[in-house]
Amino acid sequence: MFEVKECKYGRGIFATREIQKGELIHEAPVIITLKDEYKYLKKTVLLEYVFWWREDYKECALALGYGSLFNHSYTPNALYKRKLTKGTIDFFALTDIIVGEEILINYNGEPDDDTPVWFDVV
Repeated sequence: MFEVKECKYGRGIFATREIQKGELIHEAPVIITLKDEYKYLKKTVLLEYVFWWREDYKECALALGYGSLFNHSYTPNALYKRKLTKGTIDFFALTDIIVGEEILINYNGEPDDDTPVWFDVV
């Protein structure tokens, strides 16, 4: 359904077949970092790849599989949903995605949230 390829951000996830709006793209199990371990995580490159976790966002989760490799866009074609009780982050097509198109999510969580992120958006 998708592959990892080089892109303007380094690596990205690209569709290898047509993906329909609403379709589940990837279900990524997570490794949860507890609140008191955050001080160690922020000293590593892994901090760039985590999602905030729990309802109060006091923990981080590293999405396994391809989950932490989806790049950011303020005009995403996919979205993610944190499944707290299941321990996964599920990625869904927000629009129809064509073969060869990069699959992009909004790191802020909501597709139309234009709050600045921690890096320069190219």
